[in-house]
Amino acid sequence: MKRRRRFNNPTRVTLIICTLLCLILIVVSFKYQNEINPIKTSVGNFIKPMQSGVNSIGSHIYSAFDMLRSKNSLIKENKELKLQIEQIKDENLSLIEDRNELANLRDLYKLDQGYRQYEKVAARVVSRDNNNWYNMFTIDKGSKDGIKKDMNVIAGNGLVGIVAEVGTSYSKVRSIIDDNSYVSGMFARTSDICDVKGDLETINEGYISVERISVDAEIEDGMEIVTSYVSDRYLEGILIGYVNNIEKDANNMTMTARLTPVVNFDRLDTVLVITELKHSEELEDMTQYD
Repeated sequence: MKRRRRFNNPTRVTLIICTLLCLILIVVSFKYQNEINPIKTSVGNFIKPMQSGVNSIGSHIYSAFDMLRSKNSLIKENKELKLQIEQIKDENLSLIEDRNELANLRDLYKLDQGYRQYEKVAARVVSRDNNNWYNMFTIDKGSKDGIKKDMNVIAGNGLVGIVAEVGTSYSKVRSIIDDNSYVSGMFARTSDICDVKGDLETINEGYISVERISVDAEIEDGMEIVTSYVSDRYLEGILIGYVNNIEKDANNMTMTARLTPVVNFDRLDTVLVITELKHSEELEDMTQYD
C-alpha cells in the first residue's frame, strides 16, 4: 500500500497561498472597483510620501556613491599626474645637466685649441675645501693618469692653478686665488714682469692683487696678464686675467694693481691638466747670456 506524500514544503505552500491571494485581490478589484477606489486613494496617499522619501534617500545614496567614485577617480588621476610631473622634472633636470655638460665640453674644446701646443688631460672636480671658493680642490685624476706635481691646470679661458699633491687616482690643485699662491706674471702687450698674489678676502669683491710692477711700465687698465717666461713652475703665456686700478706705491719704484681672473672660481666642474712640466733647466737656459 502506497503511502501518501506529505505536502510539507513551506516554500511551495507560501507560493500557492500568495498566488491565490493575488487572484482573489484581482477579482475583487475588478468586481468592486468603485468601492475599492477610496481605499486605493488612501493607500496611495499614505505610500506616496514614503515612496518619495525612499526615492530621495536612494538618490542621495547614489549621489554619494557617485561622488565617492569620482573622488577616487580624481585621486587616482592626481597620483598619475604627480608621477608624470616628477618624470618630466627628472627629464628636464637630465636635459639641463646634459646641456651644461655640453657647454663645459665646448669650453674645454675651445680652451684646448687655444693652448694646442701642450698635451692635456681632462679631469672632473670632485671636492673642494670648506669655503665658497675653489682655492684648494680635488680632481679625479692622479699618477696613474700621468698627473705630476707642479703641472699647470687651466679651465674657462685661462689659468686655474697648479697641482699641489698627487695620489694614485686623485690630485689636489692650489688655485691662483689661494692666500699661499704666487704666480710670476707679465703684461702680454709690454712683457713687463709682475707678481700675481692670491687673496681670499679680495676675491669676494672679484679681484686679487698684482704687485711689483715696474714704475716705468707703460701699462693701462684692461691689459691682459699672462704667466711669464721667468716663472719656475708656470708655463709661459697662459692667460691669468685683466688688470685695473693701477696705483703707484709709496716707494715710487713699483706699482700695484687689481686683477680680475678670467676663471670663475666659485664654480668649477671640469679642468684641463697640462701634462708638461716647466723644468728649472729651461729657466736657466732662458736667463743665461754670453
